[in-house]
Amino acid sequence: MKKTALVTGSTSGIGRATAERLGAQGMHVIVSGRHEERGDTVVAAIRAAGGTADFVRADLRDADSARALATEALRIGDGRVDVLVNSAGIFPFGATADTSEEGFDAVYGLNVKAPYFLVAELAPGMAERGEGAVVNITTMVAEFGASGMGLYGSTKAALVLLTKSWAAEFGPSGVRVNAVSPGPTRTEGTAAMGEALDQLAAAGPAGRPGTADEVAEAVVFLATDAASFVHGAVLPVDGGRIAV
Repeated sequence: MKKTALVTGSTSGIGRATAERLGAQGMHVIVSGRHEERGDTVVAAIRAAGGTADFVRADLRDADSARALATEALRIGDGRVDVLVNSAGIFPFGATADTSEEGFDAVYGLNVKAPYFLVAELAPGMAERGEGAVVNITTMVAEFGASGMGLYGSTKAALVLLTKSWAAEFGPSGVRVNAVSPGPTRTEGTAAMGEALDQLAAAGPAGRPGTADEVAEAVVFLATDAASFVHGAVLPVDGGRIAV
């Protein structure tokens, strides 16, 4: 039976690269994001490569929007979603004193609340079937303090803890929950960082930013049976930044 994979934030960057690779693995990919035109482009690329895909527009800001996406994904997947990749996220940087409550809530809404309620809606069904995989996208700055990155980093640190908690909760029922922790990665979203991205990456042994494709390969590994004995892991794909 063809597996169904829901990839949030998959109209660009790491999410898109992951969606395309899961499509190449033979999964029916549900592409999700805010921009329908970009979503249709990703779907067309997957189909052109011989895969199966559909787009669902979702603005993941709260529990209701997460539940709505889960409901539509289950409808498209004939009642099942076998793989969930929580890739959607925003990463504003700035001083703590300059953060508004509205901005704070928006970051936590997308980066923490949406994955939480997507897992709440989809993981129990995986557990009933005795198999499934959840992969969360975190960040290297969830592991150490960095000026101006407290808000973003704290949301991803929460996702790291949730990864381990969900692995303990759902793992005994056959659902593997893991995370990928990217370092500086060159995507559409980080293009505005310019040379700052290269400077950040220079601190790692690889000495360069990663690509969305390189991160996506790790996501696909954790999402498939190649990682059948991996539960609760946070896999660094950061050019070795974890080592320094």
